[in-house]
Amino acid sequence: MIVQLADVSFAYSGSEVFSGVSLQVNPGDRLGLVGPNGAGKSTLLRLIAGELEPDRGQVVRARGRTLAYMHQSQEFHGHGTLWDTLLQPFADLLRMRQELQELEAALASASGTEAEALLSRYGPLEESYRRQDGYHLEVRVRQLAADLGFDEGDLGRPVGTLSGGERGRVELAKVLLAGADLLLLDEPTNHLDVEAVERLEARLASWDPHRAFIVISHDRYFLRAVCADILDIEELRLVRYSGGYDRYLEERQARLERRVAAFERQQEQIARTEEFIRRNIAGQRTKQAQSRRKMLEKMERLHRPHDEWEAAGRIGLRFQMAEQRGSKEVVRAEGVELGYADGPALVRDLDLTIYRGDRIGIIGPNGAGKTTLLRALIGQLQPRRGTILLGHEVRIGYFDQRLSGLDEERSLIEEIRSIRGDWNEDVVRAYLARFRFFGDEAFRKVKGLSGGERNRLTLAKLMLQPRNLLALDEPTNHLDIPAREVLEGALCAFEGTLLVVSHDRYFLDRVVTRILHIDPATGRVDAHVGGYSDWKARVTEEQRQQQQEASARPLTESADPKQQRLAEYRARRERDRERERRQRQIARLEAEIAEAESAVARVRQALGTDHGTDWQRLHALVEEEKALSHKVQQLLEEWERLQQA
Repeated sequence: MIVQLADVSFAYSGSEVFSGVSLQVNPGDRLGLVGPNGAGKSTLLRLIAGELEPDRGQVVRARGRTLAYMHQSQEFHGHGTLWDTLLQPFADLLRMRQELQELEAALASASGTEAEALLSRYGPLEESYRRQDGYHLEVRVRQLAADLGFDEGDLGRPVGTLSGGERGRVELAKVLLAGADLLLLDEPTNHLDVEAVERLEARLASWDPHRAFIVISHDRYFLRAVCADILDIEELRLVRYSGGYDRYLEERQARLERRVAAFERQQEQIARTEEFIRRNIAGQRTKQAQSRRKMLEKMERLHRPHDEWEAAGRIGLRFQMAEQRGSKEVVRAEGVELGYADGPALVRDLDLTIYRGDRIGIIGPNGAGKTTLLRALIGQLQPRRGTILLGHEVRIGYFDQRLSGLDEERSLIEEIRSIRGDWNEDVVRAYLARFRFFGDEAFRKVKGLSGGERNRLTLAKLMLQPRNLLALDEPTNHLDIPAREVLEGALCAFEGTLLVVSHDRYFLDRVVTRILHIDPATGRVDAHVGGYSDWKARVTEEQRQQQQEASARPLTESADPKQQRLAEYRARRERDRERERRQRQIARLEAEIAEAESAVARVRQALGTDHGTDWQRLHALVEEEKALSHKVQQLLEEWERLQQA
């Protein structure tokens, strides 16, 4: 056990956040914490970390276990250069290195008893230093920095010159480097580009099995890739689901349906009992009616389950299509080069035609020029070379990821009326309610809004004017999963042209049919048909083929034709054997999966029966169901890996 929460309750200023929450985090746990914005996810991490104390209950942290916490607020602690800051978690290891160097210098001139004394200190110290992998410290730090998007030149930058997003990446790097027994990661993929997110996924997927992590994220692909279990905040409590994110979605819906059915059965029973009491309280069956009345008084009443996800998804997003459809060619770019001042070109030699109805996603690493390209395509930036022409009657709606179109001193009502001055206050408040701004929230100032609230207000304004081209720069930033799903549905229903910059791979797969990838090394923009997953599969296959060609090239150049044919035959035979071996493994796994799923079904059926007061048997069945579900998930992951191979 690393951390245990026992019957924890917590409230802010009388507003209850948690009631009776229990949780145990063990070594090897990979937990995803999900829930709509405002459900209390960050509060739970702060309780675990000891930054908040529960009103009731206990939070127990195992003695000797360490914890590292990355806050969503990007709290930054650093000094000197980026390199100095990244080495901060290793202060003890660096002091150990310094002492080893001093001992080595002293040993060079020591002899006899003095040398023996120095060696007796040096041996255990060097063993501890080696056990903590001190000899590879710089290599590990450089590798992680590169994974998070920092190149060698960045390491010497003063931390005072880092942007907010870069500081967030530094804090993430420090937490990952700390080697703690439990990681608490609050929105770690914020400010990471797609490539960095995928490298983080790979790192967490291979995390030390003796350590654990809890991660808050709205990135559904990320949750799917790294989390074995999901924690969902449900009506002030915490529900744990085994089997990963996809299994969680199925089980949460099934659980909700069971709870609704139980509530409705109880309501029917109450109605029948009350009718019996009404008809018999004054008759011959008075005693039976009185007995049933007492039973009703003692009955623990169920309440109708409240689906926080469904409530959070009640956002009235619908983008209006302009009456003019616009020309067939919406944007045409010829020989375009983009860049700023005398700096290097971000985009070179771009020739591109965007047709009416195209749904295009723009991707690439941070700094590659995605926003620059988007703004140039809609006429907000002039190219350094070449021409960009907008089609006739193109009506553009632009979503700026900086949300700069909001006036900090205006109220929400004033923001909406800046576009629809003909609406009275009641109409505006009804409209704002469609975006989860209820009651007096309509009078709040923009400067007091959270990131997610600013995003929703910007989308509300964008919807008020009909458009036939939507240009959206990171529209899912700060949105929770229910809001992202609503946005995806609204964009899928939009009949115009779509240009979108996004790091959300799930979002891209849902809404775009064409990908533009910017290569920062060359400035070239490559176009691919399909969504993000199609682009990724294509690029991965191309890289694999290039590696195969590179490995085969020396053989082709040096061997004579007979030897070359013999080598090709042997390679084919080996591939065939490997394929047959994998097919046998797949067949074996499918049989094991079927057997394990049958066992899970039997245990769940047993769980559904009445156990009376036999809590020991009930606990054993719950543990057995958890173990079997985990086994099924492992078998499915192995099956999927072999299928891909």
